[in-house]
Amino acid sequence: MNQRTISKPVEVVGIGLHKGEPIKLRLEPLGTDAGIIFYREDLALTIPLSPSSVIDTQMATVIGSDKGYISTIEHFLSAVYAYGIDNMRVIVNGNEMPIMDGSASSFCLLLDEAGVEEQEVAKEVILVKKRVEVRDGDKFVRLEPSDEVSFDFEIDFEHPVIGRQSQSYSFGTKPFLEEIARARTFGFARDIQYLQSINLALGASLNNAIGLDDEKILNPEGLRFDNEFARHKVLDAMGDMMVTGHNILGAYSSFAGSHKLNHELTVKLLADKANYEMVSVDSVQSREFAKSFA
Repeated sequence: MNQRTISKPVEVVGIGLHKGEPIKLRLEPLGTDAGIIFYREDLALTIPLSPSSVIDTQMATVIGSDKGYISTIEHFLSAVYAYGIDNMRVIVNGNEMPIMDGSASSFCLLLDEAGVEEQEVAKEVILVKKRVEVRDGDKFVRLEPSDEVSFDFEIDFEHPVIGRQSQSYSFGTKPFLEEIARARTFGFARDIQYLQSINLALGASLNNAIGLDDEKILNPEGLRFDNEFARHKVLDAMGDMMVTGHNILGAYSSFAGSHKLNHELTVKLLADKANYEMVSVDSVQSREFAKSFA
């Protein structure tokens, strides 16, 4: 299996979650070994995708520097992870990715429109060699060696609609589209009111998130899955793992994980060469791994 880029440039316009302003997103093909490169068109600022580029994880995964940043990249990156894209230029004209409908579905459609093109150099992935874990009390995120890629996420919210729920996902592009991509982000009305009072979440609405008050879901259409909240956490985790710039061959698991813990996990993974190895997909023992991108 070789590296992948997109076949042609594509673009879309959507609302930014925090500023509530239209954001233009354009994707362009890049050559082999270029990686995923983000670019702030309005600032002429290039931001390579890497854990070292992450500057904030409080409400979303944010990459950048004191010169400028791009927020809420995780939903988009989950689609990039699922499609196995290695090289691509991601251009936005503002400080955040468009939120679209709060899931990864629109980004998948955009990648479908662009098409996936195999390149002439072997695709490399991060092979997890040792168990790596980050904890915060009873919360944890973990990567373990495995011949298959899997994500297992459990959450526990003191809310009558959410409660304790989980989602297990065996990696594959098709299962991602069917099981994970449509799961939306969610937020509580009381939190949105506070955020909007400090000029954040200005673009948040029931069109791009699941809204909840203290007792119920506010969206008239209801949920897309019974455990949509846990499925979205898997989506977030995939996007946060893609901040490494590569697919990861290993088993991810979490209880009540967050963007912060996911970031700390990628940093810890890459900090010690004993934890991982860069390997070509064709050299790994699991031949099914390459088929999962079909």
